[in-house]
Amino acid sequence: MAYEAKDYSKILGMEGFSDTLLNNHFTLYKGYVTNTNKLLDTLAAMLKEGKTATPEYAELKRRFGWEFNGMRLHEFYFESLGGKAALNKDGKLGKLMADNFGGYDSWLQDFKGTATMRGIGWTILYQDVIGGRLFNQWVNEHDVGHPAGCNPLLILDVFEHAFMTDYGLKRADYIEAFLKNINWAVVEARVR
Repeated sequence: MAYEAKDYSKILGMEGFSDTLLNNHFTLYKGYVTNTNKLLDTLAAMLKEGKTATPEYAELKRRFGWEFNGMRLHEFYFESLGGKAALNKDGKLGKLMADNFGGYDSWLQDFKGTATMRGIGWTILYQDVIGGRLFNQWVNEHDVGHPAGCNPLLILDVFEHAFMTDYGLKRADYIEAFLKNINWAVVEARVR
């Protein structure tokens, strides 16, 4: 069963994001879907042929995390966009932010601080599924730095491809545009 690229064209026309930027980003995402499927097919063939002890098999297994997470993180990112309503501070996520950060404003300060760190990667609001705690995490690469047992709630792509077309080096302006377009209902539905 192959993965299929999802259609995120509904967020075209969103304030703060040009259609050129979004369409380029969608193309990049589709590449992750294609490569995930190619890796799955190649790995299945190698398994069938008894080639699991080869260096090629090992490297493809390592590469799988990069392609799969690149696909899935982009899906979470795009699905989090297109909203207009503010976070319901009395809802489940708002209450968790109050418990874990002291309130939305403190969470936002920490999220922005994480997102504006030097480097490329992702800023992710996670929920520790076992402990319930929320925290913002910087992830350099798709496949490295994800805390075990944690559920990604809000994902911000801070690789240059996500903002350079529209914002150049003004990452902070891109982050503000992202924050204005969060679909909090989608994000809150991810809370466990």
